[in-house]
Amino acid sequence: MANLRTAASYARTGNVALAQIETDEAVARWKRLGPDSSNPLPAYAPAELSGFLDRGRERLVTATGALDRGDDVAAGRELLALRQAFHELRRHAGLYDLGDCIFEIAPAMEALRVAAVRHGERPAPVNAEETVAAASAFRDRLIRCNEWVNGEIAAQGEFRRLIDGAIASSQEIAHAAMAGDGSLVHRYLIELQSFAQLLDFRYG
Repeated sequence: MANLRTAASYARTGNVALAQIETDEAVARWKRLGPDSSNPLPAYAPAELSGFLDRGRERLVTATGALDRGDDVAAGRELLALRQAFHELRRHAGLYDLGDCIFEIAPAMEALRVAAVRHGERPAPVNAEETVAAASAFRDRLIRCNEWVNGEIAAQGEFRRLIDGAIASSQEIAHAAMAGDGSLVHRYLIELQSFAQLLDFRYG
């Protein structure tokens, strides 16, 4: 998961060479997950696990090929799909931790981005209300992740700056929207996107 999220982050920012290093490492590690002649899957292994490994291998090959072509957008799409599949497999197996929670804030961040952009284009009361609601939903997700974190990570200065800063900014963007201040909404949106990306990069 660390290789996948790091590769996705590098692909998103156009750092193709660094993304290639991470995907190469992910491919090597993925091979150790899959069965071979010396390490076959047990006879009782669920078929969905075998299918997951096969599909994951295919997505990694596709992502690697996209990076080789310099298509960071296509690579990012494949990496995100693989991370989503991994997340769903973990949830199905009853596994959930901070990384899963952080991964789940992305849809809330996207909803807030759409609402904030709409507010910036037309700061009408209805758009302000949509931005406030999206900011509240995003903040709720952040608070949930803050509650999931273990004591060791909770005490880290970096985590505290990111999570506390994001929670505070999610309140401020709501206030700015209600005040009809489109430029301030935009500034907080950029800030929140940075917080969300850094949280995913470090803890997703």
